Amino acid sequence: MAELTIELKRGVCLLIDRRGRVLTVAVGDAADTPLPPVRGEAETRLYGLRLVHTHLKPGGLSGPDLTTLFINRLDAVVAVDVGEARDPRAGVTVGPAHLAFVAPATSDQEDWLIETPLSLRALEEIDFLERVRALEEELARSDAARAVTRSSAERAVLIGLASHKEGAGETESRMSELAELVRSAGGEIAATSVQHRDRSDARTLVGEGKLQEAVSLAFHEDADLLVFDRELSPAQAREIEAFTKLKVLDRTQVILDIFAQNARGRDAQVQVELAQLNYQLPRLAGRGQAMSRLGGGIGTRGPGETKLEVDRRKIRDRITSLEETVDALSKRRSETRKQRRRGNVMTVALVGYTNAGKSTLFNVLAKSDVLARDALFATLRPTSREGWLPELGGVGGKAVFTDTVGFIRDLPDELVNAFRATLEELHDADLLLHVVDGATPGAPDRVDAVRRVLADLKLEVPSLVVLNKLDAAEREVIAELGRRYDAVAVSAATGAGLADLRKALAERLDASGAAPRGVVEPPGLTPLSGAPHGS
Repeated sequence: MAELTIELKRGVCLLIDRRGRVLTVAVGDAADTPLPPVRGEAETRLYGLRLVHTHLKPGGLSGPDLTTLFINRLDAVVAVDVGEARDPRAGVTVGPAHLAFVAPATSDQEDWLIETPLSLRALEEIDFLERVRALEEELARSDAARAVTRSSAERAVLIGLASHKEGAGETESRMSELAELVRSAGGEIAATSVQHRDRSDARTLVGEGKLQEAVSLAFHEDADLLVFDRELSPAQAREIEAFTKLKVLDRTQVILDIFAQNARGRDAQVQVELAQLNYQLPRLAGRGQAMSRLGGGIGTRGPGETKLEVDRRKIRDRITSLEETVDALSKRRSETRKQRRRGNVMTVALVGYTNAGKSTLFNVLAKSDVLARDALFATLRPTSREGWLPELGGVGGKAVFTDTVGFIRDLPDELVNAFRATLEELHDADLLLHVVDGATPGAPDRVDAVRRVLADLKLEVPSLVVLNKLDAAEREVIAELGRRYDAVAVSAATGAGLADLRKALAERLDASGAAPRGVVEPPGLTPLSGAPHGS
């Protein structure tokens, strides 16, 4: 190995199994060594292989050496310093050997254990199998101890990406929201890590250094899932999974999973399935369009469709069928709205950020009992109920209240498209009741996020902002938000402020019924249809 290293001017790597057999010989660094797939006899706490390689420059184990050891759970990694002898007749010189093992997952230890430099003779005297058995026993004991206290929920490491122009408050808000999404999906938060860089990495989004840190966190926190705050491209997802050997999800996948869990009724299930398939279609693993059997040209001739293409065709056929179902749903809802119009009944649609308390307020206004709980996206299927507003007209009047799906910042396009039949309810409303959680920091950002979605939907409907959770909010915050948005403050849980809200609703509905339908925002608010992003 030393002679080859001097001749090639590059390191030489060997992969040796536990029987002492050389499985792979490679030229390059430890990270360049191809690893064979894990076979049945190697499915243990460690990989079952040790890596022995040469270094042209002295200095011990490098960062890539230790990363390769830890990421791939190798039995051990050995680096031997090699150089040219001053006396040409001596050929080469072989310096000390540097040895490292993976460390058990205890909080007070590093990811690896590095031995003091050894001579080759001392290295030969080490019983590697005994050391590996002892290490695996310690790893197994550590794993068993954590299994006693661990719940059945998946544990996730959250990874965020923030530019230096982005404020600390915005980054904290995004990561808190991601944590709440993961909890709503049934997961536990093991750790959080944020990468600060102005440009994302094209291959791994956050860079390999941050991924190595994430794997280390996952190892020590007993996590098996990485969740990214930004949407990953198909290539990035595959690259990150290959590097970390962990399950990888992005924000959109978590949201889709929550929607799937909360889908009740045929309408919601159809729309959720359509959104999932539209997301999955471009992410099917395969060799791409260039190597398609149906594409034609050199390298594409063969027996017909590959399994990948069969899967894609089936998904496209299913998407077509679901879209037809959604169209039929849209027509049915349209007929229902026309009948409601003929009855000359005013309609109020509750919109707002997810978990703002829309369903709780809806139950109070319409004296209904729809599901209302402290979780993101608890409502997917729009529900309409009649309610009585004593302040409407001389002797009061009826109004139809509609509870809708909650919005979120950067709402995935797949969801907006799939739920178009649901969101069409908003176009025919006489008034949008924009419900804002006044007790959670960052209300202006959430208001802007909802307005961006409404602007994208090209809505021309009057709106009224209502600050919910008055009982849990700070008075100064509610007062400032009330002045900023000319809003009404209420507590749907305790009933505080509901009389003022009903009065404001009646006034807006009277104005809406007397004037042509269009953009009629409260004073101080920009029109929804023209609101710039981030306003």
